[in-house]
Amino acid sequence: MTLRQIPGLRRALLVLVGSAAGFGLALPGQAQTAEANTAAANAGSGGKGAQIYCYMRSSGNSHQVSWDAAYAVIKRQNDKLFKTSPEHAAVMITEAVVQNPSVFPDCGRYLGDLFAKPEAKPEASTSPAPSGTSRSERLGQ
Repeated sequence: MTLRQIPGLRRALLVLVGSAAGFGLALPGQAQTAEANTAAANAGSGGKGAQIYCYMRSSGNSHQVSWDAAYAVIKRQNDKLFKTSPEHAAVMITEAVVQNPSVFPDCGRYLGDLFAKPEAKPEASTSPAPSGTSRSERLGQ
């Protein structure tokens, strides 16, 4: 059974949530979200980046997807002539997490991924791959 199947219950829940917000009461999830938003705002673009990166990682997303989203926000928030480098953005996220561990409780375990060097790709060989035929056979000699 879902809330849509019980219209009265759905309406009662909406009234309860609305009245809790109206009386200044915060539900536990709302309080945590408000704390995270305040910390992110106080930490500037690094805090917003940390909020996005940590939320995405804790939701099961890969480092690369989470990093791309967080870095895009950090770059967009900066109004300076030069954009924030990836290295500086990683430091900004790390600082925000370390300064507010209660806001980002499980994010510390992901911070190392921000500083991991990408694996070097094997260099392509400049010599042609062996084909099994001799030069004279290829040239028809």
